[in-house]
Amino acid sequence: MGQLALEGMPRRLYACTPSRLNSWLDCPRRYRWSYLQRPPPPKGPPWAHNSLGAAVHNALAGWWRLPVERRTPEAAGALLEAGWLEDGFRDPEQSGRWRTRARAMIEGYVATLDPDDEPVGVERTVGLRTDTVTLSGRVDRIDLRGADTGEALVVVDYKTGRHLLATDDARSSLALAVYALAASRVLRRPCRRVELHHLPSGSVVTWEHTEESLTRQLRRAESIAGELAAADAIWRSVDPAVASASGSARGPTAGSAAKLDEVFPPRPGPQCGWCDYLRHCPEGSRAASPRRSWGGLADEEAANTWGRRVE
Repeated sequence: MGQLALEGMPRRLYACTPSRLNSWLDCPRRYRWSYLQRPPPPKGPPWAHNSLGAAVHNALAGWWRLPVERRTPEAAGALLEAGWLEDGFRDPEQSGRWRTRARAMIEGYVATLDPDDEPVGVERTVGLRTDTVTLSGRVDRIDLRGADTGEALVVVDYKTGRHLLATDDARSSLALAVYALAASRVLRRPCRRVELHHLPSGSVVTWEHTEESLTRQLRRAESIAGELAAADAIWRSVDPAVASASGSARGPTAGSAAKLDEVFPPRPGPQCGWCDYLRHCPEGSRAASPRRSWGGLADEEAANTWGRRVE
């Protein structure tokens, strides 16, 4: 009788973000350390490119929250200066150069924006639910465009990394597709266009999804979430103290290590040099040397001319 009652109960949905899904795809071991093991292994030093990205994102979000009459390029630069983060840079001199460059790139970027063209979302959290998963995430910006041709939402994601972006980066992005679907459901307007705005190069990479391509990405997200749900359940069964709110926060016992390595294997490769947990991972340490904390910054001599679009 009890079994029948359990079978009749609705199945609990797996709640996650695109970042969590991508972490699993990149490396199950890093996923385990980031999301499951408490306390996690100590991370390495902070990254300068993360500091740059956070400062730029915060400044752009703050700019849109200003009164319209104060939304000037100079105001964006001042917000960047006020919120600058020095973590990860080689020394104060390098940090200062990048602060100056970041101010120039953000002022150049907002000079292309219409301060009166109010976004419908800035750092907006959106979400959606299917029969198996609840997905949510925070979008840098959601625009409403096309007043003359039929209004539709556009997902905008800011990028500050060193690598130039291509159309395939927008087309294949699981996160952008999920954001488009979630924004459409939350705001009740169509959303198929996604854009990557790369501030260091001044380029915009765009992709126009179809209903079919968005559905494929959603099915992909559900499939990955199914893998995560199964792996999370094994983690809890192998180390129940971690899953218990009242249990001690400890790592796996020696007897469970082999099982966990089977479920959460490393994926060693050149990318391991960027991993926060590299010093705890023998396979990753053999695959790559640690990167300098400022190694992810773009070429300081690269051009920054706003307006180049990649469709």
